[in-house]
Amino acid sequence: MDIMQPEEKLEESAGGHERPRSPVTPPETAPGPVPSNLVVEIYDQIYHLRGPDPAYLQQLSALVDAKMRAVAQHGTTVDSLRVAVLAALNIADELVTLRQQRDALAGNVARSIKSRTETLAEMLDAALENNRKAG
Repeated sequence: MDIMQPEEKLEESAGGHERPRSPVTPPETAPGPVPSNLVVEIYDQIYHLRGPDPAYLQQLSALVDAKMRAVAQHGTTVDSLRVAVLAALNIADELVTLRQQRDALAGNVARSIKSRTETLAEMLDAALENNRKAG
């Protein structure tokens, strides 16, 4: 996914005139679906995004916009950078919490599989022993 700069951000050209910044596009790392361009609005700023799944990009943009608006609503700051950082911290907290839950579940599943494997191995050993005694 390529994320470009907000439209209203300008940089000064050599002649002293302002011109829109050129988007920074990282090189493609692997062949895949052809990226498509999407224009989204996040916290009253327009962004041009590029990626293989416009619906997913729209979903991510809506999430970030909602988080920024929630932070702004509950805080006193009007600085959009501070709002963005606080929203990013909230999203990072959710990510870390979900990773911890996933890791805990994965640990439970691994322990369960190990226990069941040991039980099945014991049952197989007992069945083989009974078969040897009978035969």
